[in-house]
Amino acid sequence: MEHVFLSDSPAATAALGKKIGNRLGAGSILALIGELGSGKTLLTRAICAGLGMPARQVNSPTFVLVNEYRGRLPVFHLDLYRIGGEADGVELGIVDYLRRAASGMMVIEWAEKIFSLLPAGVLTVELEVVSARQRRIVMSSVDDRYKSVFLELRKP
Repeated sequence: MEHVFLSDSPAATAALGKKIGNRLGAGSILALIGELGSGKTLLTRAICAGLGMPARQVNSPTFVLVNEYRGRLPVFHLDLYRIGGEADGVELGIVDYLRRAASGMMVIEWAEKIFSLLPAGVLTVELEVVSARQRRIVMSSVDDRYKSVFLELRKP
């Protein structure tokens, strides 16, 4: 399954994130990939808003690695910007957090740094900067658990 979304503003990206958050269930793992400033944290805030969390509670855990939020589901928000790669991820206990995702959901910024540690059924979200305001967002997964997300995104 794949869905491509062209966002022409932060508000459009936030609306997309809220739709995604409305449809996510326990055990969801989102792997966010994109360059600095592409909108990963903005999208995460909106996904959390779709899960019933105030957006002001959600911020990038760059210096603490993981933030946990409580909403309709617990959310584990990882920001791996500062880690070197998979070996650092293992040493820091990322695999243990992946196990905890079964009771809630996980959003991982800079997921490409540990991609081989992730289970096969993640929802991959690639954000590409097209211009100062425009982003190309490509979501893909092989796991049927995200079918309702893709169906929701296809609605006009």
